[in-house]
Amino acid sequence: MAIVGGFDIHRRQVTFDYLDTVTGQVRRGRIAPACRETLRHWLERFAGCEDVTFAVEGCTGWRFVVEELQRAGITALLAEPAETAERRGPKRRAKTDQTDARHLRTLVAEGRVPCSWIPPEHVSDLRALLQLYADLRQEHVAWAQRIHATLFHQGVPSLAGQLSDPEIRARLAGAEMGLSPAGAQAVQVALRMLGHLEAELAPVHAQIRAFARRQPGCKALNKELYGVGPLVAAIIWAFLGDTRRFSSSAQAVRHTGLDVTVYSSDGKRAPGHLSHQGPPILRWALFEAGHQGSRQASPDHRYYADAAARIDANRAAISVARKLTRRAHHILRRLGDQAYAPIAA
Repeated sequence: MAIVGGFDIHRRQVTFDYLDTVTGQVRRGRIAPACRETLRHWLERFAGCEDVTFAVEGCTGWRFVVEELQRAGITALLAEPAETAERRGPKRRAKTDQTDARHLRTLVAEGRVPCSWIPPEHVSDLRALLQLYADLRQEHVAWAQRIHATLFHQGVPSLAGQLSDPEIRARLAGAEMGLSPAGAQAVQVALRMLGHLEAELAPVHAQIRAFARRQPGCKALNKELYGVGPLVAAIIWAFLGDTRRFSSSAQAVRHTGLDVTVYSSDGKRAPGHLSHQGPPILRWALFEAGHQGSRQASPDHRYYADAAARIDANRAAISVARKLTRRAHHILRRLGDQAYAPIAA
């Protein structure tokens, strides 16, 4: 008995659509609330069925759905969202949860699901930890920018790059900067927020570094790629994924979203811009590592300098980031299964 189906995930419910290819019967409906316990109970109907396959788009919530499918012995396919939407073709009617689930079921039946890599549990856990670090870091930058904006608005000389200095913070916390009462209050609140965020960032950063120094794939990236430290190595390792699924290093670059769009008569994007299709945190890490090409010791220094002279430093960093992506692709591919082996407890 072969069953193929699709799930469309939302916070309140999971919409399903599946087909029994033997009887031709189609079933549709919703699973609510969208949580592990409810989905696990619903999947019990397929107990004893040997050939069951469901597809789910790689959007927020896919992890618990895929894990419950695998737990029930059901084949889970993780569909790449952009390519899944492209294979829908021109829209002729309103898009709904039911049509999304039916579209996934049709792709499964036709063997046309644009599958993404389903990371092992230890990779998914590190992704969550890295995203937490990125969120905390983004908040830290935002509060620092608030301080700089307040100081500039009240005519205080720029303190760019000096907020980490304890003496500068002590001066800001006091009444030495000539701020208005409201301005001083805003700065003091921002300083307390920076301190709180730094206290949260430190252990998360230490945990990521400890993992990267023990995991074989991260260690290889850290050792062989100039400008890639433990943090960036962990991000590349976690979000680039198993590079054996790419037929070439150019596909790995496309996965990062650092590739440049080209003109297509049926497309809607202007040519000559970054596609931005991949994980934002991966692009950020590669871009930061690409800027290390400005150092004299970098093997890409001449390439970076030429690109910076012709265009600008940011374009040069993006170009070096593409090179790093290609090298990371080959490094992880060379390691094989060892590249994503979990670290020993």
